[in-house]
Amino acid sequence: QVQLVESGGGLVQAGGSLRLSCAASGSIFSINFMAWYRQAPGKQRERVATISIAGLTSYTDSVKGRFTISRVNTNNTVYLQMNSLKPEDTAVYYCNANTFPVVRVYWGQGTQVTVSS
Repeated sequence: QVQLVESGGGLVQAGGSLRLSCAASGSIFSINFMAWYRQAPGKQRERVATISIAGLTSYTDSVKGRFTISRVNTNNTVYLQMNSLKPEDTAVYYCNANTFPVVRVYWGQGTQVTVSS
């Protein structure tokens, strides 16, 4: 089992920055890669950024150049640095962990990010 706890959401004006944190605990040795997803009202959940155990990252096109995903293995935490925020970034952001070789998917409880225009 893996437990994920997000923090760092809030209200920010357009153009501002926020940093989300996701602390993982439990069977962290089994985590293969982690990701941040978001879900806006009335929309499907979308994957925003991923980071592999080797540190390889990927981003959805709408956040490239503005968001940075990173991880610190010493404290089992993954971060999402969000700069130049736009109102369309408003959503609940979820941390996600995927394990291997037993393939399981874990989710955090979500943290609200609201960007005002």
